[in-house]
Order: sequence, then structure tokens, then C-alpha cells
Amino acid sequence: MNATQPATTMKAVVQDGYGSPDVLHLAEVNTPAVKDGGVVVQVRAASVNVVDWVTLTGRPYIVRPALGGVRRPRTIVRGQDVAGAVVAVGNDVKRLRPGDEVFGWCDGTFAEFACGAESSFVHKPVGLTFEQAAAIPVTAATALKNLRDVGRIQQGQRALINGAAGGVGTFGVQIAKWLGAEVTGVCSTRNVDLVRSLGADHVIDYTREDFTSGGRRYDLILDNVMNHSSSDCRRVLTPDGILILNNGTGGGRWFGTIGRMAGAMLMSRFVDQQLRVASLPRVEDLPLIKQLVDEGKLRPVIDQSFPLGETAEALRYLGAGHARGKVIITV
Repeated sequence: MNATQPATTMKAVVQDGYGSPDVLHLAEVNTPAVKDGGVVVQVRAASVNVVDWVTLTGRPYIVRPALGGVRRPRTIVRGQDVAGAVVAVGNDVKRLRPGDEVFGWCDGTFAEFACGAESSFVHKPVGLTFEQAAAIPVTAATALKNLRDVGRIQQGQRALINGAAGGVGTFGVQIAKWLGAEVTGVCSTRNVDLVRSLGADHVIDYTREDFTSGGRRYDLILDNVMNHSSSDCRRVLTPDGILILNNGTGGGRWFGTIGRMAGAMLMSRFVDQQLRVASLPRVEDLPLIKQLVDEGKLRPVIDQSFPLGETAEALRYLGAGHARGKVIITV
């Protein structure tokens, strides 16, 4: 190590069991120790993601073993996205040094300090606040991974983003435009102007029009809502189009949307169209995401900010399902 560790204890949002946001509370816990190849970041801001909601509720139940336990998750401090300043670095760290302002993701970011591998962070874009930077990592990387690698969207193709005003959706519209697609965003009435401002060529207000009943065909649909059947979505895909299902919060308490995703994957074997489940984001894409932000091709949308002590309310707001862009935790 080539820096002094911060205080031995810190404030963090702790989850003692699965349930509603009421199971979360602010507690004094040990500050994470820096490891070889890792850095400790003083958290200035974090953002709330769907994975935080799934881990909080432990639903669908089938995911609990993957979270580390039937009664409570393995890691008790929530949060992934983070923006802040490096305060300590471990051996073999080459890019970052104490004082660097960074953003990225790791476990346990709803806290005063968080620790992760050096590869999990890149320098924060100079023109962004910590809150804006914290809104980016997981959702932007998810949109990029699925549009570029899973959907293989090409210049001039038509892409539809269902749930275009949400976290992944707001970045999806912008990244699809960067990749050269003609983009249609689907959202509610109050978000039409927002989605259009992000670069969407067409905006469908789902309260007035059902995109699966229209005459337009799409080469790719990124479905962040999954409020239509796969068959209905296939009806508006081109003959060799791709449908990507990206929603883990709906469905029953035991299997959630996993059953529908499995059914779509099975159906994909018998049709020319491809039905795919969204892939997880990669930290390796953070440098490109920073570049897109620096070039003005990607910007975060922030709905509300909550202080660390009100993280439970932030998650409650996210869980209601109507957040525009990202919900931020400030530390």
C-alpha cells in the first residue's frame, strides 16, 4: 500500500434480511481494507439500480442462492454504482493514485467508503458532478453491452427501446443513436419530450399507442419493461430481428420473469428471429463510456437525489417503477 487507510469505521446502509426497504438501516461498520490490485474510494455519490431492488427483496426467490443466502444476502451493504475520490491504493495499482476522482462500480457503495479492483474504476469526466458520474456506470454499460454485442445493431437499422425513460432506457436511446440506428423510444406521456431530447427519432406514448400493433418493423427491440408477450413483440420484428429481454422485477415471487425468458430462449430455436436474455455489463467498457461522455454523446438523466440516511426511501421510489433516468444517493 502507498497511502494511509481512512478511519477504521464508517457509516453504511446495512441489510439484515430480505424484505421491503424497511429492512435497511444506517449503521457503523468496518471500513473496507485496501487489497493488492485494489483501491479504496471515498464515496461522494452512488446510484440505485434494479439489482439493488432484487437483492433487497430477495425476489424472485430463485435468485437467493446466487445472492449468497436464503435468509439474507452475502454482502450486507447495498449499492454498486459509485463516484468519489481515491483515498488508498494497494500493491500493483498502476493507473490510479490517492486524490484521483473516479467513477465505476463495486460492491457496497451505499457507504462512506467502498473498495474494488483498480479495473472497476476510471477517471471521472471533468465536466460532470459526482452525482452525474454516479448515474452512469452499470446502466450505461448494460445498454452498451446489449445493443452493441447482443443486438449487434448496425448503421441504418431500426431499434426500439421499450422503457426509454428508465435507467437503461435513457442510455439505450443515446447509445443506439451513436451506433447509427434509427431509434424509437417507448415511454409515458410525461417523458415524451425527455426521450426526444436524448435523440430518439420517433417516440411512442404507450398510453395512446401500442407499439406491437403498429405497422413499423424493427431490427432490434430492447425490452426493459416486458409488458407485452414475446409473440406480440415478434410481430413487429423484421424476419431476422433480435428481441432482448431486460427485466428482472416482474412476474411471480418464485421465478419472476425467468420463466418467460426461458420460454423465449426455447422459442428462439424454432424461428429465424432471435430472442435473447440481456447480458450483464462489463467493467472493460467503462473507458469507452467515459469517452462518449467526454465527447458529448452520452449524458445521464437524474430524477431525484436522496442523502445516504434516506437510502430506504430512494429504493422505495425506484421500486414504484416510475423513475425517470437514475435515482442518486449523496454521501
